[in-house]
Amino acid sequence: MAKNKFNKDWLQDHLNDPYVKMAQREGYRARAAYKLKEIDEQDHLIKAGSVLVDLGSAPGSWCQYARNRLVDLGKQNPLIADGKPDGTIIAIDMLVMEEIADVQFLQGDFRDEAVLWQLEEALPGGSVITDRRVSLVLSDMAPNLSGVAIADSARMENLAELALEFGQKHLKEDGSLLIKCFHGSGYSQIVESFKKVFKVVSPRKPKASRDRSAETFLLGRFLK
Repeated sequence: MAKNKFNKDWLQDHLNDPYVKMAQREGYRARAAYKLKEIDEQDHLIKAGSVLVDLGSAPGSWCQYARNRLVDLGKQNPLIADGKPDGTIIAIDMLVMEEIADVQFLQGDFRDEAVLWQLEEALPGGSVITDRRVSLVLSDMAPNLSGVAIADSARMENLAELALEFGQKHLKEDGSLLIKCFHGSGYSQIVESFKKVFKVVSPRKPKASRDRSAETFLLGRFLK
């Protein structure tokens, strides 16, 4: 009975959520688009000519926002065709993601050599240039939570470390990494890991992230 009530309450909250309604109205696949939008507007992460990699991209709302932003920037560049983004977006996920215009989607695990090879080919310049060509790495990945705090924090920390390792390898020196994490056990360790890699580390809690959620975002900028 309690579980059914929880599900009904969640569904009611979801249907009444202004960000859900806005996402439906503006064509975004998930309300998460507005989390990235708020952070981007604050920190100006997506710039003209950006090379962006979205880890764990499905269903694709962060890619949709990034493309829209790059299309807006493209309007200011006479060399960019009308309606085209001024930049490159590469999305990676083990799940299938429905196609998004101008987004290169690679299905698979970003730790696998085959997927990394495809990424190299997709980056501007192909595989003949140095790895460090990415301006921004995004990760909205989260583990399937079990409700066991120690196990869940370990899974979250592992995902953060994987994203951090990927960023270290592929980001330009002035690049940025934005990941989702959760306040609680293991959070301080993730922050410390970021501080070892980036000169500037900032937590972000956008308004689109529900108040009662432990979800937060961690932004690292400028590799050490």
